[in-house]
Amino acid sequence: MFYFLSAILLLAALCVITVRNPVHSALFLVLAFFTSAGLWLLLEAEFLAITLVLVYVGAVMVLFLFVVMMLDINLDRLREGFWRGLYFGAPLAVVLVIEMVLVLGGKYFGLGQMPLPEAHAVGYSNTRELGRLIYTHYVYPFEVAGVILLVAIVAAIALTLRRRKDTRYQNPAKQVTVRREKRIRLVSMPAEKRKE
Repeated sequence: MFYFLSAILLLAALCVITVRNPVHSALFLVLAFFTSAGLWLLLEAEFLAITLVLVYVGAVMVLFLFVVMMLDINLDRLREGFWRGLYFGAPLAVVLVIEMVLVLGGKYFGLGQMPLPEAHAVGYSNTRELGRLIYTHYVYPFEVAGVILLVAIVAAIALTLRRRKDTRYQNPAKQVTVRREKRIRLVSMPAEKRKE
């Protein structure tokens, strides 16, 4: 099952970067997320698998697909810088393939075999174990990661809320304080006489 899911994951990841249509690329990324969740299930990390499906497939990819389908993307301009990135991407891909061969085929290269994980007790809960590790051993890195994410969110909001001179905007505080006398002016005009 591991090799079957890994083959699907590698094929889906390859299709994400090689397919020409961005919508198809996003759908292959959804397939990659689902197979990654299957690998998490094989590692007995059910909470992380469900979180991966709910957060990435259920929220992030739906938003990404919505944006991709709403924008009019010029595919010719996307393909312009492909060959420039190949000079950096090709050696990086070779290094990643070498690492995967060494990890998966380590026993053939004399690196030994990875020991199998211990069997868990009957009442074992990986969610409880994950929470215990995050809030005891890794509490400071977890807090630092939370602060960094908060700063990133505030920075993204600050960058998008720039005031432009040519944009009209309303001030809700001024709208609330306005009275009828300031907005409406009654003008008395004499009636017009019909010309015959």
